[in-house]
Amino acid sequence: MGQKINPLGFRLGTTQSHHSLWFAQPKNYSEGLQEDQKIRDFIKNYVQKNMRISSGGEGIARIEIQKRIDLIQVIIFMGFPKLLIENRPRGIEELQMNLQKEFHYVNRKLNIAITRIAKPYGNPNIIAEFIAGQLKNRVSFRKAMKKAIELTEQADTKGIQVQIAGRIDGKEIARVEWIREGRVPLQTIRAKIDYCSYTVRTIYGVLGIKIWIFIETLIVFPFYPLMQQKGGNLFILFLSNQKFLILLILNSLNSIGLNKNLIDLLI
Repeated sequence: MGQKINPLGFRLGTTQSHHSLWFAQPKNYSEGLQEDQKIRDFIKNYVQKNMRISSGGEGIARIEIQKRIDLIQVIIFMGFPKLLIENRPRGIEELQMNLQKEFHYVNRKLNIAITRIAKPYGNPNIIAEFIAGQLKNRVSFRKAMKKAIELTEQADTKGIQVQIAGRIDGKEIARVEWIREGRVPLQTIRAKIDYCSYTVRTIYGVLGIKIWIFIETLIVFPFYPLMQQKGGNLFILFLSNQKFLILLILNSLNSIGLNKNLIDLLI
């Protein structure tokens, strides 16, 4: 089933986190979800209209929404935010005002922040937009996929799989073409895999683009027996691709010897 299920939802709680952070009553939950989707669609439409398009690879990686009773915080993660800010210096303020008018936020404050992601071409949404731009310009689909793989390799990823489905190159019969470079372990839950499903409209019809990017593997250490004996919490903090920090906070104060053993294990 690892081949069929959405890789992001399959890994929630391990290597993936939610993009919407809020709580609501069960009867109001569906309204909150619809509101989040409308906010994301509104922001994407605004960016598409006002961004200075150059190579077709500058887009939105993800939009995180955090809600409180009196505040809605929207964080837009972009690959190349300068292209939007340089074109419209007051674009963020204008977007914020338009959102407040559209959704009638009177008693709730709305904040919008733009964050640049470190490696844009390691994000599947930006890669999918790049391929879509190439297909709209009638570039060969194989050439577009190979170029996308080259860009992804520059972001130090461990593997990528690209799939295009539909009337490719205007053929009468729809088909599926895919290419893979490196490893993409879809059935390994501790493998951090980013995924994107994107549609592009061409003169021949609609094409579906799917991107899987294998970033890294979550390393699990057998420290749980120690936690059960002494009591405490285990935290794994990832610092970079291969560097991580493990913190074991114990409830017992007389645990100096155990901490020393942990340090020896980490070395």
